[in-house]
Amino acid sequence: MIRRRDFIALAGAVCLLMPAGAQAADPIKVGEINSYSRFPGFVLSYQKGWQLAVEEVNANGGVLGTTLEVVSRDDGGQTANAVTLANELVAREGVALLAGTFLSNVGLAVSDFAKQKQVLFIAAEPLSTAVTWEQGHRYTWRLRPSTFMQNDMLAAAAAELPAQRWVAIAPNYEYGQSAVAEFKKLLKERKPDVEFVAEQWPALGKLEAGPTVQALLAAEPEAIYNATFAGDLVEFVREGTTRGLFEGREVVSLLTGEPEYLDPLGAEAPEGWLVTGYPWSKIDTPEHKAFLDAFQAKWNEPPKLGAVVGYAMIHSIAAMLEKAGSTETDAMIEAMAGLEMMSPFGPITWREIDHQATMGAYVGRTAVEDGKPTMVDWSYQDGADHLPSDEEVQAMRPQG
Repeated sequence: MIRRRDFIALAGAVCLLMPAGAQAADPIKVGEINSYSRFPGFVLSYQKGWQLAVEEVNANGGVLGTTLEVVSRDDGGQTANAVTLANELVAREGVALLAGTFLSNVGLAVSDFAKQKQVLFIAAEPLSTAVTWEQGHRYTWRLRPSTFMQNDMLAAAAAELPAQRWVAIAPNYEYGQSAVAEFKKLLKERKPDVEFVAEQWPALGKLEAGPTVQALLAAEPEAIYNATFAGDLVEFVREGTTRGLFEGREVVSLLTGEPEYLDPLGAEAPEGWLVTGYPWSKIDTPEHKAFLDAFQAKWNEPPKLGAVVGYAMIHSIAAMLEKAGSTETDAMIEAMAGLEMMSPFGPITWREIDHQATMGAYVGRTAVEDGKPTMVDWSYQDGADHLPSDEEVQAMRPQG
């Protein structure tokens, strides 16, 4: 790989050799939108991931004979802001495509904009199945494994637990609603006699931990499904631990093993929860080690899951552009179909049938080692193994 200073010197030499009046090709612009100010714990690491990837792409010759440039905007976690920014990026900045977003409702709003304006949108993070299924269309593609895919991984393990009486807690918006509905369905398919006896739906970022935990306790559950994250998760864990909610009960928790959400718990992190996450310090595959070394060399800190998402997003876009040979939207969409590439988690494919990438997730148990939270007994679950049949996808996804 060409070092950055060598690349800069080489670029300067090329400019000196260009004929008088000749100009370098304009960079290819990617319009990136995310909730930097509202969810910095996840999104700032994601930003560092895509910045590293852009540097790597450009240091290795760029794409289509020019450089890749990301024009980034902060939506503040608001759908209206995201749509306004998307319009500005397309109309004023002249971006070739849109990428990013965090919250599922924001991702769906940008996806609808992309459909109306016929602009390619690579949804990096939003997890709702609606992004690629119920509200899917030709202009939107999604990188991360959806709530369905991760819940299928968790439900397979949860079905082996002896618990019959379950309760659920999730934030009351698209992501949380989808997550609970899917987990219930997937678990009952494997274990029909389970029952969900109570649900709690706190507003995102406004969890009233005391009353919520007490309501779950009153239902006398044998197991708990949790989809809260960020500050809500911290409050839920602390109050649940204080009131004994987790004693003698299995907890299945979506996303909790991600460093963005696990690390803030510190030594207070619960032990033994069944989670999806990212045990970054324990993954020894060649592709992950290369990413880890590059990330730590640049930023002098370990990556979080967001960094993997941002990094894989940009390398997917670069691979797509090379395959397309053009920034024309139809050519880029055609290139996305069946696109294969290597990510820090291994090879992934962008499926033509539903525009979902096959990136997987790590499933394991939470633990505290040397006073720090981590994941143990984990395994990588390939996303391709946790998707419904083509016939089921076609029944859910609108045509066109």
